[in-house]
Amino acid sequence: MENKIKLFLVDNDALFLKSMEIEFNQLGNFEIETFQKGKDCILNLKNLPDLIILDYHLVSIERNALNGLETLDEIKSYDANVPVIMLSSEDRIDIATNCMRHKAIYYIVKSETVFVRLQQAIDNVFKLKKMEKKLNWYMERV
Repeated sequence: MENKIKLFLVDNDALFLKSMEIEFNQLGNFEIETFQKGKDCILNLKNLPDLIILDYHLVSIERNALNGLETLDEIKSYDANVPVIMLSSEDRIDIATNCMRHKAIYYIVKSETVFVRLQQAIDNVFKLKKMEKKLNWYMERV
């Protein structure tokens, strides 16, 4: 049996967060933790997620709450190798490129096809990881 993918979902929109959790649980190959605040995600990085899906706008009533980019930076300073997919309701190239500069692996716009695009992105992330692992194995023997 294959190990489940440990997936962190981070979004301040409770309804969207729950719908993503339900969608991924139906696939059956994920172990999911959900967070509505960036700070809560950061505090749980010790649980070693394989992948994080993070909302760009982590709007909060808390004055010093982390936004999506700040959370992304904290994640990357904790573990530079954990892949992070950024989500946003904004279809703007400047936001997408800024997320990439901050080391997000994908930027996906929330729409009616978001879950399908997330699945494709996750598949691509793990195909890439598998190829990197094979390449590293080969390079160690050359």
